[in-house]
Amino acid sequence: MPGVRPARGARGGSSARRPASDAFDAFIAEIFERLPRADQRRWAHVYTRGLLVTPGRKTVRRLAASASDSTTAAQALHQFVNASPWDWEPVRARLADWVARRSRPRALVIATAVLPKRGDRSCGVHRRFVPRDGRTVNCQVGLGAFLAVEQGTTPVDWRLLLPGRWAEDAGSGPAGGSADALALDLVDGAGTRGVAGSGGVPVVADLVGFADTAALVGGLVGRGRGFVVAVPDDLVVHPDRTAPGGPGSRAGAPGVSARSLLTAHPARVATGVVRLPGAPVALRLVGEPGSGRIWLTDLVDRSPREVLALARLHTDAVDTVERLADDFGLRAFEGRSYAGWHHHKTLVSAAFAYSTLGSAAPTRPGDPAHPSPRPRTARPPHRARTSTTGGRAGTAPGRGAGVPVRALTAPGRAPAAPARTAEASVRTSTATARPLATSARSSAVPAPPTRTLVIPPRLPAPPSQPLPTPIRTES
Repeated sequence: MPGVRPARGARGGSSARRPASDAFDAFIAEIFERLPRADQRRWAHVYTRGLLVTPGRKTVRRLAASASDSTTAAQALHQFVNASPWDWEPVRARLADWVARRSRPRALVIATAVLPKRGDRSCGVHRRFVPRDGRTVNCQVGLGAFLAVEQGTTPVDWRLLLPGRWAEDAGSGPAGGSADALALDLVDGAGTRGVAGSGGVPVVADLVGFADTAALVGGLVGRGRGFVVAVPDDLVVHPDRTAPGGPGSRAGAPGVSARSLLTAHPARVATGVVRLPGAPVALRLVGEPGSGRIWLTDLVDRSPREVLALARLHTDAVDTVERLADDFGLRAFEGRSYAGWHHHKTLVSAAFAYSTLGSAAPTRPGDPAHPSPRPRTARPPHRARTSTTGGRAGTAPGRGAGVPVRALTAPGRAPAAPARTAEASVRTSTATARPLATSARSSAVPAPPTRTLVIPPRLPAPPSQPLPTPIRTES
């Protein structure tokens, strides 16, 4: 085929001439339909495909080399991500709708992604102490909105924290120096898109160490949103009987810390009904066994067990951030601009969504919403985990640039088959069943149906075009 050569590592070059993937083409056409120019939609196709099939580091040059034969593809992709004036909001709205149509959301999860950086010129970069790691890093901090569905948690929206001088710089985008304000903006964005509006799925968030938790809770209460939010040990609360303005309150009754209140009522799952100053509703504190985290919720009609099942969806979001960093190039953005950061995160989210849900059939309009999540096996303590995506740009810790991307499996599923490199046209994920032996005769338990993820073909080189200014990169 003219203009197409085998991908690096392809055997005999046959995979470079495989037929086009109608499913992937339809996905890109739907998600990026609102991009105004045909060349923007084409480069969105190339970039997203590159994120799916390129092993190791997801630099612009490597994405271009594995997805197109054009000699100017790397420069064009860099221009498309960093300088092309396309609006990411309509793309994310379409992506959120696409995810919700394939599996009913159980919660809207807000999680942080700490992206270590060198230098101080990338938009939003600053030094800060990261509670989960117990150290100070030079980094960008992104807040992501994830839809928790049956197959896992999928990112559908992002905000970039802009502290200090970045918030004052009008050229860096809207002021965003407050993590709680950005989290509420993500919630509002989901509501306006009709994905998780008022009366819909609850909000789950753990922004301890990044946001003013009391302000976040107050904003969610004011919006009438159900929520499960992690709070610091020293958050001052009022037991319901002594809440200022609450039933049976006593004037001037002192508040107590959340930790001391739960410690005073020892139980396997410590819980207590409280109020916050200024909040007109009763709230429930729930202590999570093992992790030491304390959660605050307005879902007082739910059992503590149900609340903790929702809270653990945040751990799934942390797992997704790690997968995005290891396998989808979350930290591989090489530019410095505010718009470029959002463009890259949008494309990474689209690639992840297709890899996770590309083979899932859309749900029917009459299908009931997914019930509250079932309690799952306890995970290791959350504070021992991290969503800080350190290490070399685009590679997992200890992984070389040429090592294939690991197999992707939804939480709770059996391990996937080994991941195949760029020459593979089809990826399959199967759960392996072991034979069940009996004294008389043995029979094998049939394996679940195979999920097939079709990876699109390489694209032919476009007509050469003059391109501006050489690439300037910063890891």
